[in-house]
Amino acid sequence: MRVLPARHRQLFKEPFGTLFLSFEEVLIQLPGKHVFSVGDVVTAHLLTAGRPPDVAVVDGHTMRQPYPGVKIPEYHQILVKNPPGGLTEELIEASAIAAGQPGTVIQVEGEEDLAVVPLAMHAPLGTIILYGQPSEGVVMLAITQDMKKRAEELFMCFEEVSTSSAREVFNI
Repeated sequence: MRVLPARHRQLFKEPFGTLFLSFEEVLIQLPGKHVFSVGDVVTAHLLTAGRPPDVAVVDGHTMRQPYPGVKIPEYHQILVKNPPGGLTEELIEASAIAAGQPGTVIQVEGEEDLAVVPLAMHAPLGTIILYGQPSEGVVMLAITQDMKKRAEELFMCFEEVSTSSAREVFNI
């Protein structure tokens, strides 16, 4: 399990990609692209627009409040646990599996906010990852070699802790 130390949290407050204020601006850029989504609201907007994501990561919450839930029953479902402020090995592994298996939903028990990092590391070049920037808009991350390298740099900001320590810290 990896934990994001407080000294690196400011790195994750800035958009990792391009921030769009309207979802419609993003939609016109998606035809012909593989699209991964992180977050219930972004995923719900894609489904409503008739453009389901190839891979979705959801947790049943938005801004830590319950969200009615995003269901894509025809997709392969992977259930994982992940605490706020961390990345469990099962979420990292699920991201790697999903990146190579379109038609997958990763359902997170806990929080999925940081899932964009391992998903960006494993996504094929040319993939678009969308995620919400709370109270601001939608971030579009186009996966290039430079963005994969940046994702790996962000991943290295996390500190590895033992599973027993993680259980004590996060009650998982």
